[in-house]
Amino acid sequence: MGEGTLKRTEVLDRLGVKDFARVAQLSAEEAIRLLLSKHKQDEQNVWARFETELTKRTAEIAQRHRDEIHALTARTKELEGTARAAEQQKAHEIEHANRRVEDSLREVAQLQERNHELEIQMSKVARQGKLEEISFEDEVQTWPGICVSEKLGKNGDYLVAFRDPSGVALEPRLLVDNKDKAAISEGDIKKLIRDAKERHVPIGVIAAKDETQLRQVDRDCRWAQEDGIWVLRTTRQWLRRDLDVLRPFLERMRTEGADFLQKNSALAEEVRRTLVDLDEVEKELKKAAKAIDAAAGLTSKYRVRLNSLCEGTTAPAQKKVPTRQPDNGISQTAGA
Repeated sequence: MGEGTLKRTEVLDRLGVKDFARVAQLSAEEAIRLLLSKHKQDEQNVWARFETELTKRTAEIAQRHRDEIHALTARTKELEGTARAAEQQKAHEIEHANRRVEDSLREVAQLQERNHELEIQMSKVARQGKLEEISFEDEVQTWPGICVSEKLGKNGDYLVAFRDPSGVALEPRLLVDNKDKAAISEGDIKKLIRDAKERHVPIGVIAAKDETQLRQVDRDCRWAQEDGIWVLRTTRQWLRRDLDVLRPFLERMRTEGADFLQKNSALAEEVRRTLVDLDEVEKELKKAAKAIDAAAGLTSKYRVRLNSLCEGTTAPAQKKVPTRQPDNGISQTAGA
């Protein structure tokens, strides 16, 4: 009776039967709604946690960024300070280098000036040495019975020898090396020996300008043999006297050979002692001459003094005038 006009739900209602399908549908819808609500709530929680985490991470990143900026700023300031210090150090080093360059240039200028002065002094010394050698040649030419060669180009200064009445130079010849320096050195002796060997001369003479230029060992051993060469250590003042002392031995060497003195060591030692003794005699003569000169000076001084005293005592005496005594009437006369 109502077919086609009642709804299915109404029919089920009248029959007292529940619409399980509807209930199921509604239950499903409710479940879905609850699920969606829960999902939405979960989603909101997730987003809230995400936002919280994002805020936290953003804050951490911002803090890290600020820390990095602070570190970079500090590092930049440190690098700037280092750069300024490096620039100051560089400027200081440049200034120091400039000062050193200026000091070096000044020292170079001083050294150049000093070198120029030394060159002038050396040229003077060379000229003096040349004059010394020339004066030696002129002096030896005035010695009777002795001849001297021209100035040698090398290996010594001059060759000196005795000559016969006809003027011919006699053997053995002597190689003379003049020295004008503070002190004769062992190197000068070695050079003289080497030069004598190259010229095949058995005797070498080292002639100092003054006896103060000879060492004590030179004064103690003025005549000795070294490395096969007889060496005479002397001075310009002693040379002529020494040649007179050596003349007999040089004549024996000429007749008996250059090794005459090597065979007679005692005679060679006697020659050495003789030269030393003659030096001592000459020193004593110089002392005596100085004493005589001093005595002569004192004599002249006291003679003048005595003359002046004698002149003072021989002055004319003054006469006194006679006077009369009024008391007793006795006259007195005073005479000189």
